[in-house]
Amino acid sequence: MPAETRTAEIMSAEVSPTGTAPTGTTSSGAAGTRPTPHPAARPLAGELALLLLLATLWGASYSFIKIGVDTIPPVTFIAARTLIAGSVLLAVLRIRGIPLPRDPALWRGFLVQACLNSALPFTLIAWAETHIEAGLAAILNSMTPIFAFLLTALLVRHEAVSARKLFGVASGLVGVCLIVGVGALHGLGDALLPQLAVLAATLCYAGAAIFGARFKGLDPMLPAAGSLICGAALLVPASLVVDRPWTLTPSAASLAALLALSLFSTALALVLFFRLMQTLGSVGATAQAYLRVPIGVAIGMVFLGESLAPTAWLGLAGVLAGVVAMTLPSRR
Repeated sequence: MPAETRTAEIMSAEVSPTGTAPTGTTSSGAAGTRPTPHPAARPLAGELALLLLLATLWGASYSFIKIGVDTIPPVTFIAARTLIAGSVLLAVLRIRGIPLPRDPALWRGFLVQACLNSALPFTLIAWAETHIEAGLAAILNSMTPIFAFLLTALLVRHEAVSARKLFGVASGLVGVCLIVGVGALHGLGDALLPQLAVLAATLCYAGAAIFGARFKGLDPMLPAAGSLICGAALLVPASLVVDRPWTLTPSAASLAALLALSLFSTALALVLFFRLMQTLGSVGATAQAYLRVPIGVAIGMVFLGESLAPTAWLGLAGVLAGVVAMTLPSRR
């Protein structure tokens, strides 16, 4: 098959009626392609376990960012995050014997994904957390499924939009509100610009979930590594100009938070994200945003001695019902 034809298949967001993506490798070097079974072909319990792990990794990222930006400026912090995570994934790909693609069209896709899923939202959230609490940032960022559902329903329509998914989005949102309680929203509106920055990052994540559907058929590590490399290429020069990082004196806590964020909440998390995109779809993969909130509350209870809102258990039921509704495969 000519390389141009194969590239068009990979870059297309359409999926065949059987629910599989194109297989094989390109003559231009885009190795790592493989068939993608419909979610029903894999145990839903396993997919939900991966979704829970992803939510835990990304739920912890807000605390890592809050600690990190205490002594490292946001642009430099995120530049280092993408550079470290991308380098780790490059090393793993080399060990696995999977070469990076050489097709310029595929790398343009990675660049767009980098802007939507790492460079822009990472920086916006890191800057916002120099002004607002990590918990409030997590709550505002939990609106990703809403934006993903609306973009899918009103604009792109790249996957089926059902009443069940709408119920899942609404149930999850109500559940989040019940879990956090009114008190957790203290400070909402006091720092409007940082909060709008988090919402803008949330919209970027929703767009990334939809745009990332075109990478079906690739090994999940390829778009994760490719987008992080592109993100680092954008952010490292900006860091050198804006922050002059060689003049900084970061604390040990900030460096530890940076390392944990890069390895677990970025490198591993993005591989899981692209893996779940292939099986759960765009809206389903964003369901982890709802799971982040109860996970964050649980971490606060165990490690910080925080207490639950009276409606938290009811809210947890709403979140779980929403996640199942958003991820349950369609009947065929």
